Amino acid sequence: MRIPKLITALAAALISLLALSPSAATAENRSTSGDVGPSIIGGGYAQNAPWAARLFSNGRQTCTATIIAPTWILTAKHCVSGGGLSFRIGSLDQTSGGTTANGTQVYNHSGSDLSLVRLDRSVSATYARLGQPGSVTVGQNVQVYGWGATSQCGSEINCQSRLLKVANVTVTGGCRDAYSGQAICARRGDGITAGGDSGGPMMANGVQVGVASTSDRQTTTAYTNVTAYRSWIQSVAGV
Repeated sequence: MRIPKLITALAAALISLLALSPSAATAENRSTSGDVGPSIIGGGYAQNAPWAARLFSNGRQTCTATIIAPTWILTAKHCVSGGGLSFRIGSLDQTSGGTTANGTQVYNHSGSDLSLVRLDRSVSATYARLGQPGSVTVGQNVQVYGWGATSQCGSEINCQSRLLKVANVTVTGGCRDAYSGQAICARRGDGITAGGDSGGPMMANGVQVGVASTSDRQTTTAYTNVTAYRSWIQSVAGV
C-alpha cells in the first residue's frame, strides 16, 4: 500500500469520527461516578465473557480487548498508541474483580487495525477462541461486546458503561477497517458499537471473528477480520 493512500484513509476515518476509541484528551475528563446505564448504545448487559479485558492507557479507560493466551491480549491498533497499557481481565465490571496485568510489548499489524500486546505475567483465564476462514457468513447474527458509550452524548467518554455490554448485529459483508485492512461489516440489531468499544470482540458461535475498528454509532460497524489474519496472530502469539 502506498503511504499517501494510507494517510488519506486514516485522515478520512478520523475526520468522519468513525474511530471507536475516545481520545486521550477527553479521557482525562472521564466521569468517576460509577453510574451504570444502557450502553454499547442499546444491547444488554453481558452475563458471561471470561475472556473480556478492559484496556487502560496511562490509567485511563480507553478500549476493550480479549485475552487469547496466558500472556497475550488482542485489541485494535488504534487503541495502543497512548502507551502505558494495562488490563483488567475476566471481570464484567471494569472497576473491580478479575486479574490485572500490564502490557510490556506491543506488536502492530502493518496493514490492519490489529494489535497484540504481551503481558508482564501469565494470566489464568478462559481464553477467547479465534475463528478460522468460514467461521462467519453474510446474514449471520453475531454478538459484539464492549464497555463503550451508552448513547451519542456530547462527550462519549463520560457515558461509557461500568459493566460490560453485548449487542446482536447482523453481518452484511466484507469491508475495510480504519487502516484499510480486511474487515467484517455489520448492521445494527438490538444495539451498535460506539466510543470505548474499540478493540472488543465480534463473536460468532462462540469464537472470535472480529476486532472492533469503526462505527457510525447509528447503523453500521466494521470489525477487523480476525480470520483473515490468523497466520499473523499465530506467528506472534502462537495461537
